[in-house]
Amino acid sequence: MTKPPAIAAQPPTKAWHSQSAEEVLTQLGSAATGLSAQEAAQRLAANGPNELKEGKRISPWQIFLGQFKSLIVWILIVAGLISGVLGEVVDAIAILAIVVLNAVIGFYQEHSAEKSIAALKKMAAPQAKVWRDGAIKAVPAAEIVTGDVLELEAGDLVAADARLLTAASFKCAESALTGESEAVEKHAATLDKEDVPLGDRENMIFMGTSVAAGSGRALVVATAMQTEIGGIAGLLAEAGADEDTPLQQKLTSFGRILVWASLGIVALLFVLGLLRGMPFLELFMTAVSLAVAAVPEGLPTVVTIALAMGVMRMSRRRALVRRLPAVETLGSTNVICTDKTGTLTVGEMTVRVLYVAGQTFEITGEGYGPDGEVRVDGKAADERQTKLLRELANNLLGCNNTHLALENGQWKVIGDPTEGAMLSAGHKAGVTEEQIEHEMPKRHEIPFDSDRKRQTVIRLMPDGRHRAFINGAPDLLLQHCTHILTTEGIRPLTDADRAEIAAQNTALAAQALRVLGSAQRDLDAASPEHLKAEEVECDLVFVGLTGMYDPPRTEAKEAIAKCRSAGIRVVMITGDHPHTAAAIARELGITTDDAVALSGAELDQLSEDELHQRVTQVAVYARVTAAHKLRIVRAWKASGAVVAMTGDGVNDAPAIKGADIGIAMGRSGTEVTKQASDMIVTDDNFASIVAAVEEGRGIYDNIRKTLQYLLAGNCGELLLMTAAIIMGLPMPLLALHLLWINLVTDGLPALCLATDPIDADVMKQPPRSRNERITDGGFLGTMFLTGLLTAGVSLAVYLYALKHESLEMARTHAFAALVFAELLRAFGARSETRPLWRMNHLSNLNLLLVVSISFSIQVWSHHNALLAGFLKTSLMPFSDCLMLLSISVIPLLVLELVKVLRNARRQNEGVIEN
Repeated sequence: MTKPPAIAAQPPTKAWHSQSAEEVLTQLGSAATGLSAQEAAQRLAANGPNELKEGKRISPWQIFLGQFKSLIVWILIVAGLISGVLGEVVDAIAILAIVVLNAVIGFYQEHSAEKSIAALKKMAAPQAKVWRDGAIKAVPAAEIVTGDVLELEAGDLVAADARLLTAASFKCAESALTGESEAVEKHAATLDKEDVPLGDRENMIFMGTSVAAGSGRALVVATAMQTEIGGIAGLLAEAGADEDTPLQQKLTSFGRILVWASLGIVALLFVLGLLRGMPFLELFMTAVSLAVAAVPEGLPTVVTIALAMGVMRMSRRRALVRRLPAVETLGSTNVICTDKTGTLTVGEMTVRVLYVAGQTFEITGEGYGPDGEVRVDGKAADERQTKLLRELANNLLGCNNTHLALENGQWKVIGDPTEGAMLSAGHKAGVTEEQIEHEMPKRHEIPFDSDRKRQTVIRLMPDGRHRAFINGAPDLLLQHCTHILTTEGIRPLTDADRAEIAAQNTALAAQALRVLGSAQRDLDAASPEHLKAEEVECDLVFVGLTGMYDPPRTEAKEAIAKCRSAGIRVVMITGDHPHTAAAIARELGITTDDAVALSGAELDQLSEDELHQRVTQVAVYARVTAAHKLRIVRAWKASGAVVAMTGDGVNDAPAIKGADIGIAMGRSGTEVTKQASDMIVTDDNFASIVAAVEEGRGIYDNIRKTLQYLLAGNCGELLLMTAAIIMGLPMPLLALHLLWINLVTDGLPALCLATDPIDADVMKQPPRSRNERITDGGFLGTMFLTGLLTAGVSLAVYLYALKHESLEMARTHAFAALVFAELLRAFGARSETRPLWRMNHLSNLNLLLVVSISFSIQVWSHHNALLAGFLKTSLMPFSDCLMLLSISVIPLLVLELVKVLRNARRQNEGVIEN
């Protein structure tokens, strides 16, 4: 076979579904019997293997060096070097150790995270059956080329995108790719439109999906990165561009402001010192000390520990975090875009309603397991009703080619998910597969096809007769029925009966249920194997209707309501049908009764600007592809939202990667989705996501108040040193004192504040804006007021001691007063609104312990010659320590009074105190 020029390189994606099989074969230079081995080898050499390409790998050294991009990190490095220059080797080592520790943690997280494309590669079939040289051969999936003809049967993984040439009762499970809950019926007929959503291309099969039932033959039209799953791999690479989280952005912005403010203050004071005639060397050392005082050395450690503790708490609430900054990002989330199948719903088809003999029965239980029962008006069915239910159950199990298996404590379907739901319902109605096969052995089957829209199985009954069990589309099946099963037995079907059945079918469909009709017929033929469909599927006895769907999770509705009260929008993005998506959304409370879903086809008609205008108004998207999902997420982000994306299928992975916070389902999620995510919910429970949001909000609050505590202390130190220079006084604190306060006295209480229990009312507050600064006006006002109070107390003590004591003793008093004020202030820093006397101090025993130990060390340093020598302080009596402690409580009392006045003002303005 001569290779045509058109396929010297792999052809671009085309609307293969709208072309006949003969046209596609001609375009690809192939035949129904496949390619020759020689031709396949040439195409493989020209186009490359059928494998997904991995992105350019980043070396471990690049990842490690990338941890030093933060401005705060460089401030710490400079502080460490300055400490070394000052001769404080221990302090320099401590600061640099903090930097290295943070770099190691970040390196470990990033080095182990980028496995998305590798996971996608695992979904490709390792081998496939293809026609080569006129015969079926098993070849590695990597060697498949365009033009190959695949031979497929139930259980096979599809190795490439292909156009069906023949199909017999062929169904594909495509939920991981499209989000469609049910196995999709496939056929070889040409579709009459080019613009058909991915989930509706019924004559196409796609790489990474699996054959649920039937057999078929298909022509490969795309391999490797040209396939639909290859497109998702490309989207993953595109979506995976590193973006700083909101917290990282805020800290980077803050660090930039901090460094310029610090340099400005130091430069100003240096000039003032020169103007006052201070010695240059002394002035330089003072400026260095001020620079050290301005840097919160413990900030990166505090942030890391706050996030790590949050990760531990979240793991106890069924959420595993893969990247530490994702914890805080989730707390600032104000939009959650979620897949439907397997996330908001169970992800397993379940029969909910049976209609037989004019009676509607409810079926309880979820999934494919046997747990559950059949009820009428909330009560168990009686004996007469059970007999009728068994007739319908005979159809559900008798006309069925699927099996259920218990694997690792969970029931799994081997075959078509819809038929698996029918099996489960039959079991709950009192009939088992074993009974059917033992009492009614199978004799013949007429497979389902898209024209008849029904399937028939003929079985041998215990009395020797043959009975046909038929399941199919209710409206078409009813046309072939002449009788109906009733509580009194079988009687002729009337027009009133037909109207009632049609009304029931419409009512069930309106509830987003997939409705299946069942009928029976006893046959006279002794050998039914040769009977055709038209000979069997006539003069039928109508038995009943079965309504099934993928049910919403019981806890999802409550979780969505909690999101609403927390100011978080929930948006459903699914590959399922629009009417199904809209019905589920209404049931869960995502949309109102009259809301409709926006389809992928409609989405394609919108420009980027039009989508940005409409995105905030649409709560449900249906029949969308992976590219659509990523586009929706980006539109929300462009509107200023902090977006979380949840899902479990391969088609969710690019959007999960591109969102601010990507969340994968742990049980049902594919490996691709998990590797693309920032967080994994281990119980596939939407409520666990809401719990994680609560943790994230609490962590942000903890980081904010810890930052407030640290910066207010540094502000007090700067104000104290600045006042001394302006007043022409000797320096009240040495560089060693500043480092001791920053690393030990402030650092340890700050760690306790970072791990403070979360406020119970945190989910009653609206989410933060993406653009909200972590250091807003209220933050800065409190910081300067606190700094002014602590600096004022320390300066007053220093001035008094200078008049009555030596310079060293004055410095000792100023140092002790500042430390005492900082330690006492830690208790009030636990809340920006709640006064000290309304806090439960026993809820943070670590803070009590740390402050007590720090107080003890500070007092001991004034009574121990060795420690006093190390800190360059003087010994002083215990009575002086008590006097300093009583003075140092003033800043705490003033700050608590400010809280009371602020709360009173808010209450007068109608703001409820949190």
